[in-house]
Amino acid sequence: MMNLEMLDKAVRRVPDFPKPGILFYDITGVLVNPEALKFCIDQMVEKFKDSKVDAVAAVESRGFIFAAPFAERLGIPLVLIRKKGKLPGDTYECSYALEYGTATVEVHKSDVKAGQKFLVVDDLIATGGTLAAAKNLIEQGGGEVTDFFGVIGLPDLNYQSVLAPCKVTTLINYHGE
Repeated sequence: MMNLEMLDKAVRRVPDFPKPGILFYDITGVLVNPEALKFCIDQMVEKFKDSKVDAVAAVESRGFIFAAPFAERLGIPLVLIRKKGKLPGDTYECSYALEYGTATVEVHKSDVKAGQKFLVVDDLIATGGTLAAAKNLIEQGGGEVTDFFGVIGLPDLNYQSVLAPCKVTTLINYHGE
């Protein structure tokens, strides 16, 4: 039976990727292990089944993998947060800082309803910048982000302060490895 220790072993560590000195946590080791993937979805459902969220917003692209089965199990809408230029029609957009430059994410205006409460999902939470931009998109449409979820968290990068006051839930946290 899968547990957090086994999930941790499924996460691949790739040193010096994408550049020297970076230890990359590769979630694809979880995805090729059906038991590990199921465990992640089961944990999400258990943690959020009573949270009264109306929808789940998934951050491109690996957030889609975890949010889609979660949304289906809870019977709630799945809203996609995409990179700029990937969505047709009217969108809200938000730019945010990266280590070298900026990025922009978008969401369909029609997918965010005023008053909806959202859980925002990504595979890994590092600095919190992408999730903060996703929150901004939802708020532009009158929605409210109540929680963030990531399979992996890197709390030493201070995402808690960036995403406060929303609750941040992760299954595994890595500290300065």
